[in-house]
Amino acid sequence: MKLAKSLIWPNQETKCLLDWKNKMPLAAAAGRLLCARRCGSLLRRRAPLAVCLRAVSGGDDSRRPPPDGLPREPPALTVPLKKAAPTAEPTRSQLRSQPSSRDRARRDRNLITAVRAMEEYLMKSGDLEPLGSTQRRSPYENEPPIRVYFRAEVEQQAIKKWGSLERLEAEKRKREHIQLAHQQALFSVKKVLKDYRRGQREKPYYTQVEEESLRGSSHVVLTAVGINAINALGKGVAFAVTGSSSLFAETLHSLADTANQVILAVGIHKSAQRANLDHPYGYSNVRHVASLISGVGIFCLGSGVAFFHGFHALYDPAPLGDFLVGYCVLAAALVSESVTLALAARNIRRNSRRQGFTFWQYVRQGRDPSVNVVLLEDMAAVLGVFVAGSSMALSAATGSMVYDACGSMVIGGLLGTVATFIIVTNAHALVGQSIRQEELERINLRLEEDIMIRGIHDVKGIDMGNGLVRYKAEVDFDGRELTKKYLKSQNLESLAAEAARLDGSEAVEQYLLRHGEAIVDMMGAEIDRIESDLRKAFPQIRHIDLEIL
Repeated sequence: MKLAKSLIWPNQETKCLLDWKNKMPLAAAAGRLLCARRCGSLLRRRAPLAVCLRAVSGGDDSRRPPPDGLPREPPALTVPLKKAAPTAEPTRSQLRSQPSSRDRARRDRNLITAVRAMEEYLMKSGDLEPLGSTQRRSPYENEPPIRVYFRAEVEQQAIKKWGSLERLEAEKRKREHIQLAHQQALFSVKKVLKDYRRGQREKPYYTQVEEESLRGSSHVVLTAVGINAINALGKGVAFAVTGSSSLFAETLHSLADTANQVILAVGIHKSAQRANLDHPYGYSNVRHVASLISGVGIFCLGSGVAFFHGFHALYDPAPLGDFLVGYCVLAAALVSESVTLALAARNIRRNSRRQGFTFWQYVRQGRDPSVNVVLLEDMAAVLGVFVAGSSMALSAATGSMVYDACGSMVIGGLLGTVATFIIVTNAHALVGQSIRQEELERINLRLEEDIMIRGIHDVKGIDMGNGLVRYKAEVDFDGRELTKKYLKSQNLESLAAEAARLDGSEAVEQYLLRHGEAIVDMMGAEIDRIESDLRKAFPQIRHIDLEIL
């Protein structure tokens, strides 16, 4: 029996194909396959092994004579069947559209998650609560089981809610059209914003007054660079001739001023750049950074070295030389330093009047750090020229170099005082210096006068440098006034008629969503209008941050 099963149990169709491929006639290969299938049928009916082997060899028990002693079985009676009436065969499209009983049974047993049920059948979570559910293992690792529903029950619930599947499909198409219209509206808004940003990029970053202020500061600094470089060269030659410690201190002073003012020129150029993604508030504070570096350089290179040389001259005085060359160089330096001092003072006086400050208030608060550094350095340079000339005269009159050494230390003290003032004022500006209280109150008053603003809180006005201001406030919007303005732009009769036709929670929800979104858009437009009005009234405000309470 096991031998017979091993002969006929493998895939007989594959065996038939192999026989045919091995040049066996197709009829013989098909006959062998038929015999194998007949033998398998006999084995399943528990027929004797001899009968199965005769079936494999191609025999047929019904046609062979029975063995000796066994009677032949009578043939089975067959009843002729009546031919059924010919029916029209279904078309291929009908067969495709009509699911089979197996597909319907599989669909009834199919499970669906709550999210897919709400997406495919436009259901809500409350609609799924009365339905039966079960739990299945989550497809994600380390996640709890998910709750699923039977698709057939969900579909019946959807038919109960929408009336029919056709109405459900119609509602889907309607919502798709609404979503498409919403996306088109968003695309239009994005296009408008893109055009607005392009216009902002093409718009000048600084106003005409601010550009004039930057050009004036740059002119003063570059003039000071050239004059100080010439003075440093002349004082160096005079020190080499006379050996005076005061002239050496003045040489260091002019060299430090030249290097620092080059740094200031770079800071002015960098601060004029536009804001970008990396620096959204611009580069206006670079001027304070450059001035801070300049103050540190004056303190270390100018003041420190001048003190050291003065102390060294006290302990190891140099022999007296001819001071005539030194007097001539100091006189020329006095004239040139006075020119740059006058340029810096005139620029500060003009800007302080424009911004409503006094001259010394403008200097103390560091409103224009680059010109402030030039002003203070030139003041120290003019005083240093007088100190150096007086020290040289006293040393020439007494024959002692002590006065010259003391003059070097006095010049170092002047430089240290100026450097300390520059460092302190620019450090305050970099931390975040507030604008004047009077200016902040005027901005607040203008904002509170707007009809849409009920009140303002937590107001901050920060000086960003270059005369620019960053203003921040939390505003309490008047919702009634905003709604009144929205209703003025609508036809109240059509709104009332539309509200009367609302039927069901879905329609009410869509109605409220549409008008709520429109009111929020109007609030954004009102905020833009308020910011534009503030910028027109106060051109120095560059960034406005209004937070809705």
